[in-house]
Amino acid sequence: MDGDPIAGQAIFQRTCVNCHSLDVGVNKVGPSLWHVVGRQPASVQGFDYSDAMRGTKTPWDVAALDTYLADPRGDVHGAKMFFKGLPDAHDRADVIAYLKTAR
Repeated sequence: MDGDPIAGQAIFQRTCVNCHSLDVGVNKVGPSLWHVVGRQPASVQGFDYSDAMRGTKTPWDVAALDTYLADPRGDVHGAKMFFKGLPDAHDRADVIAYLKTAR
């Protein structure tokens, strides 16, 4: 499903920005999401990942991000992320489309 990056930016601002930055090297409660699409999990320097996230080896492609954003703690058992997820597939597609622009 193709997403709308403009709609995704609004969702990101409303839902994600308190814990994540799109700036290079700016970690908050969660790691920077700059260039997250295609990146290996647990690879941002200076962020203290959970053992569960460090054990995740599948790159953050569109499918992996979609699964994770639907239910973060259900996808990566033991992850620190407290966010319950984005249940709407369109919202996830929009956020992923927005994250693709963060390069």
